[in-house]
Amino acid sequence: MKTFKKSIIAISCLPLFLSVQCMAETELLADSNKESYSIGASFGSYISSQLYSQSQLGAEVDVDIVVEGLLDALKGQSKLSNEDIVSYLNIRAEQLNTAKEEKDKDLALKNLVAGEKFLAENKKSADVRTTESGLQYEVISQGSGAKPQANDVVTVHYKGYLIDGTEFDNSYTRDEANRFSLVTVIEGWQEGLQLMKEGAKYKFNIPSELAYGERQVGMISPNSALVFEVELVKVEAPGENAHGMGLSGMGMGGMMGANPHK
Repeated sequence: MKTFKKSIIAISCLPLFLSVQCMAETELLADSNKESYSIGASFGSYISSQLYSQSQLGAEVDVDIVVEGLLDALKGQSKLSNEDIVSYLNIRAEQLNTAKEEKDKDLALKNLVAGEKFLAENKKSADVRTTESGLQYEVISQGSGAKPQANDVVTVHYKGYLIDGTEFDNSYTRDEANRFSLVTVIEGWQEGLQLMKEGAKYKFNIPSELAYGERQVGMISPNSALVFEVELVKVEAPGENAHGMGLSGMGMGGMMGANPHK
């Protein structure tokens, strides 16, 4: 297996986030010039993000040579044949895939250990209750309405956090409660919501195996334990009104509809 050396980025006048200021300043008077400039700026931003991603994986990147290749290609004067270019890009893609797999594996293990430690410490609190599955919950306030059954439709407000306190979703800031069938959500939510009554507000600490497991979902990395503050607004029996509601257009909240264990 080929490994990467520590990222070495050779830069003369171009930083990693490609700057056009090293070029001669061009006065953009005509709209056509501004449009042409915008094409270049957009392309440069894309290249910059690609180079940054590769450098984060430990790839060796020489920005000067990248720019040289770009300019040669624009002039139709490439120093490599099309076949060679494809071959070298395939080699790099394999290297990057291997590096990403190793990085993801390390991160997943780190998250698993951190999650177990977090849950073990949290379990010591007198306010925390732990179910047989490992779900932890705290009662913030009790409700007095109906309890949802496994196939019911619920409407909730919630905030979602990583265990380091980073918020990844908040229905309150969207000012829009989420409505969905309980069977469509992660197991930690399925179990936790069935403990609640309408009007209740609970805090859930969810082990990774009851959340998204080894999947990467948005900013939630593999094997992440999750924390949610959930308010159960309404419970409805399944029926015609539930058809087609889905979770589209709900930002990160839409992920709650992707049950990884289904």
